[in-house]
Amino acid sequence: MFTADIVQYALSTGSGLLVGFVLALVGGGGSILAVPLMVYVVHMPSAHMAIGTSALSVAANAAIGLWNHARAGNVKWRCALTFAGAGIVGAFLGSTLGKALDGQRLLFLFALVIILVGILMLRTRGAIGDPEVRLHREIAPKVIGYGAATGLFSGFFGIGGGFLIVPGLIASTGMPMINAVGSSLVAVTAFGLTTAINYAASGLVDWRLASFFIGGGIVGGLFGARAAKRLSATSGRLTTVFAGLIFLVAAYMLWKSSGH
Repeated sequence: MFTADIVQYALSTGSGLLVGFVLALVGGGGSILAVPLMVYVVHMPSAHMAIGTSALSVAANAAIGLWNHARAGNVKWRCALTFAGAGIVGAFLGSTLGKALDGQRLLFLFALVIILVGILMLRTRGAIGDPEVRLHREIAPKVIGYGAATGLFSGFFGIGGGFLIVPGLIASTGMPMINAVGSSLVAVTAFGLTTAINYAASGLVDWRLASFFIGGGIVGGLFGARAAKRLSATSGRLTTVFAGLIFLVAAYMLWKSSGH
């Protein structure tokens, strides 16, 4: 039993390292990666426990990634907080609507949505963006609108939101990709923490496994933030990586929603 526990803790740490790296690199993919890792790699006995534990872990890893990006000056705080605030409201409404639909159909629709997002990101990968962007009267309604819509999709489909937050921030503010990745982690942290608190209240969080997952995420987040900075120096490289991950996730989701 003791050896089995050590193996499970090691697998949880390795899973956290991967999720922390991806979150810091592209600002998305945490929830989509964390839940399957908790179920199929760490072998948690309950899907609900896996969701609750991964939500807490992703929120913590996103916060760590946010701290790394903030130190590098990549976070546009006023834009990020406004976007996240509107997104929380949208997520509440979206999750209420999403519970009324079949889960497999939701996965299929979400996969189609993020494929469209990936195509749009590739079309704009040469854009430099405005690194001096500030929240002001002209763009504030767009930030609120995109934030609410992203939260609505996130809550409706019940899957993270990072892959929608980054393009939403770019579309509403015109900020560069590296700033969108850093700023998106504000919303990812807020959305994940909201879900984690909800699940923890029902006793559906394994705190010990979460601590190992978060520990791995600390290391992964450091490497991810450095890789993001390096890739952003090459025009369009970070955007291409982001879009590539989107297509991989979409393919996996379409495969799963087809009944496999």
